[in-house]
Amino acid sequence: MKIKGRSSARLILLFTLCFSAVQGMAVAEQATGQAKVTDVASTLAVSEATAPLDPQLQASGSAQKSYDYARIAAEIRHVYEDDLDQLSKDKQRHYVQRLWRLAGESQYLPLNREYGESLLADLASDAQLVKDPALVAQRNQELYEDFPTDSARDRRRKEMFAQRTDMMLPRRLLFRLAQAQYHDILPMIPEETRESLNAAVMAVDWRSFLTDPEVISVYAAQVANQVAFLYHLGLMDLREEVLGAFQEQYSPERVAKLDEDEYSNWLYGLTHIIIARSRYYQQLVPEDQVEWILKDFEREAPSLIGRAKEDILAEVALCFLLTGNEDHPLVEQIRAHLADARDPVSGIIPSTTDDVDLEFGEHRNVLAIMVFGWGTELTPGPDLSRSVDLSAFHP
Repeated sequence: MKIKGRSSARLILLFTLCFSAVQGMAVAEQATGQAKVTDVASTLAVSEATAPLDPQLQASGSAQKSYDYARIAAEIRHVYEDDLDQLSKDKQRHYVQRLWRLAGESQYLPLNREYGESLLADLASDAQLVKDPALVAQRNQELYEDFPTDSARDRRRKEMFAQRTDMMLPRRLLFRLAQAQYHDILPMIPEETRESLNAAVMAVDWRSFLTDPEVISVYAAQVANQVAFLYHLGLMDLREEVLGAFQEQYSPERVAKLDEDEYSNWLYGLTHIIIARSRYYQQLVPEDQVEWILKDFEREAPSLIGRAKEDILAEVALCFLLTGNEDHPLVEQIRAHLADARDPVSGIIPSTTDDVDLEFGEHRNVLAIMVFGWGTELTPGPDLSRSVDLSAFHP
């Protein structure tokens, strides 16, 4: 499916992308040469065949190299799955959820089930906590104090929450309830308990929080997520109001003047509007619902690569994939960039400081796996309704 009504824009974009690619490759070749990734490939003993470039890119005369993207996806999966048990539980959960939805392979079910059991235990504990307003206030403060301050972005977010500590527990409860729904175990929680948890989520002013310009300016991706979670759970529909606030905050004129941190925040917000609507890679998103976002990405295409980090670039590509636009030239441009960015020794995509730590690189690399290994359909769930233990709610 192609994006409608944008033929001229796409031709201009295609020319710009190809010209940028030629320039970028010339600089890269002078600086580092064209080292081939061999270590991980030889370990896997996979085919060295390469896939042809997108016909549109070939026709343009682009000097881009060609890649076997399926092979690259397999190589990165191999690296991560060899040491998956060394990752934190949260990173394991993040990885196996996405690989299940991408591939639907049974090997990812055990860790998904383990996560489902843990999720139910957490919700059972939360259900006891929310009965006592004093405990809720205490937990809000604890979560605020534990909020990370490692980066400037984290510190700005913590500062934003300083006057909004009442949101700390509700946002965590909202995430857990949405996860329970996405894994088909929400209906298994006793109705009275669900109502109590829902009431705790709705005890705060979500409308004021999610439309606040200060919140949007440092927390846009999470804002998009929380709007979707509230809607999917049937608690509140703030989609249009928050979208209006987001577009008011980020007019094209203002976007052109953003510093790097807020530019990244804006891009993340855009990507998560689409990703959250897909219920996190469980279903495609109708293009006509989000065409304005795809146009924004097209407008930014000439400066996107080189300005955005690899995980954001991967999410931009996933937005085109989730809307049925795999043939869009920007998808090929991002795939080629991610392939070139891989570290030849570790076989994964490093951070901007060349860190190849598996834990800290999981988000970036699992997104790259999805971009490289995108198939013909997504797999919902997994449905854990018949495989998890409900004893946490029936002591």
